[in-house]
Amino acid sequence: MPRAPLTRRPRPGTPGRSPLTWLPDGKPADVYSAPCPSRAALDRIADKWTALIVGALFEGTRRFSELRAEIDGISDKMLTQTLRSMERDGLVTRRVHPTVPPKVEYRLTDLGRTLEEPLAAVRTWAEKHINEVERARLEFDSGGDAHLQVRTS
Repeated sequence: MPRAPLTRRPRPGTPGRSPLTWLPDGKPADVYSAPCPSRAALDRIADKWTALIVGALFEGTRRFSELRAEIDGISDKMLTQTLRSMERDGLVTRRVHPTVPPKVEYRLTDLGRTLEEPLAAVRTWAEKHINEVERARLEFDSGGDAHLQVRTS
């Protein structure tokens, strides 16, 4: 039996969908295209630590130690790496006060603040649906989900 052609999500540049942003090379931004730089931006904001740091910084400026205390389970190394990446991407600013020891503060930039609403929705979804996710995992891991079995005839 012939297969129906795969239908793909409308991509930038296709009829019915206008690109959100044009890149400097004249091409539309498209996270579904591997070479598009928007893919790297998606990678940054889809990171769990970024989502938690944005939430922690949304209320205001925080010191490194305050962020570490607020985000349970993050190591100093991961917090440092994530903050550096976020600073490089223009999502946070880092301010060093010339004291001994140095006092370092982080805050969201205007660009970083644009992430609060969508990432808050993701954090809320995770908390709201965790029981369903856990049940699905248990069912999957036990092999008891008949509707996932492949029919061969």
